Amino acid sequence: MLKELEEVCNAVLDRVNPKNEERAKIEALAKALEGKVASAMAEFGVEAKVRLEGSVAKDTWLSGEPDIDIFMRLPTSIPRKSLGENALKIARKATEGARQVERFAEHPYLEAFVDDVRVNIVPCYDVKPAEWLSATDRTPYHTDYANKRLNKQMRGEVRLLKKFMKGVGVYGAEIKVGGFSGYLCELLVIHYGSFVNVLKAFARHKHRIFIDVENHYKGREDELPLLFNEPLIIIDPVDRGRNVGSAVQPQKLYTFVAAARAFLEKPSLKFFYPPETKALAVKKLGETLKTRGSKLIFVVFGNVNAVPDVLWGQLYKSQRSLTKLLQLNDFNVLRCTSWSNEENLNAFIFELESRFLPPVKKHLGPPLEKADECKNFLAKHTGSPETVSGPYIEDGRWVVEIRRKHTDVVALLGERLKDGGRNAGVAKEIAQVLNREFKILVNEEIAETYKKNGEFAKFLTEFLLGKPKWL
Repeated sequence: MLKELEEVCNAVLDRVNPKNEERAKIEALAKALEGKVASAMAEFGVEAKVRLEGSVAKDTWLSGEPDIDIFMRLPTSIPRKSLGENALKIARKATEGARQVERFAEHPYLEAFVDDVRVNIVPCYDVKPAEWLSATDRTPYHTDYANKRLNKQMRGEVRLLKKFMKGVGVYGAEIKVGGFSGYLCELLVIHYGSFVNVLKAFARHKHRIFIDVENHYKGREDELPLLFNEPLIIIDPVDRGRNVGSAVQPQKLYTFVAAARAFLEKPSLKFFYPPETKALAVKKLGETLKTRGSKLIFVVFGNVNAVPDVLWGQLYKSQRSLTKLLQLNDFNVLRCTSWSNEENLNAFIFELESRFLPPVKKHLGPPLEKADECKNFLAKHTGSPETVSGPYIEDGRWVVEIRRKHTDVVALLGERLKDGGRNAGVAKEIAQVLNREFKILVNEEIAETYKKNGEFAKFLTEFLLGKPKWL
């Protein structure tokens, strides 16, 4: 098993370690972009330090997947509300002619694609440690810390860990993914020493994981559960008050734990390079949905006027609220998810045991020893037009059979979303779109949307399969 493990890791390392030619190209592009950002700042009369940060600066980037992060360390005299606005203006000028996407972390920043390389141009304040004014102020200190602690071999281990996490779908701290950041991968390797040691540690996971690389809380470890409530707690070496693992959603943590166990038991390249999903043919999709036994409900709508990070936050918030609405109305939700192409198509997907419910349900009242509650229950249900049978006594409590308000999930969603769904907990920007137009589709009614959108087709195929590719 050890030999097999080493062979797989060496094969992956050979592919993820950048070769000299690629490294020279990325370093030259980064230097040129630093110059363009500096020129754009001079043109707009903004004085700041320009510095390369992120995985390229730390030499932990993956061959074929470089991200160049250029940071502008701006003076604290620039008001907070102007920070993103100023940075966007400079970034757009510096990457003129490239495809540009406005992103949002704590404040706006620009993502651009220059020579097929993703470039992030991000503002932060030039501050001393512990005097943070924005979340990105820590980044230069993160870079310095990682460069001080990582040697050449460990950088390879970080690459292995990143590629593994990408392969099993848990890499990326953005809201859409809710997974592990690159900096978090670096800290895990610094703490555990190697990729395999990280997997072994997480494979043993039972409750919560606490890591304090710099021993900020030495002798005070019992305080950590009181200060942080997330399942994964990694104290930031440059800021003792910050949990680097806070963005990791429980589902992503548990997926990583399960994948680590599976890989250590049977090492394989598929954990790093999962097979491409082949979408089901439309006819096969229809057959699969018909014979599945459950009902898939799709709420499909168009463009939401929000940057991707805000959009995904709103999608997930709305999905949670609509799931709760369905559950409160007795619909059993087996699974739910959200999908977006971040342009003109969005969808909520709910898999239910059934689209329809019986018109009558049993409603339990208070036990007889609670006299006042019994009196109120009887007053409400005796003679009510909603009462089908009862009230009657069963097992020492009052019981009534009543008519359900909603027996068809499509009718329920249609009614609650026709005004946008704000009262059902739908997020503001999404509600504005739903207020204008949306479609509720059941099972094979999704076929037209499926045919027109290849990425959605792959996503739905994976959702229906349910099983991770590495299993």
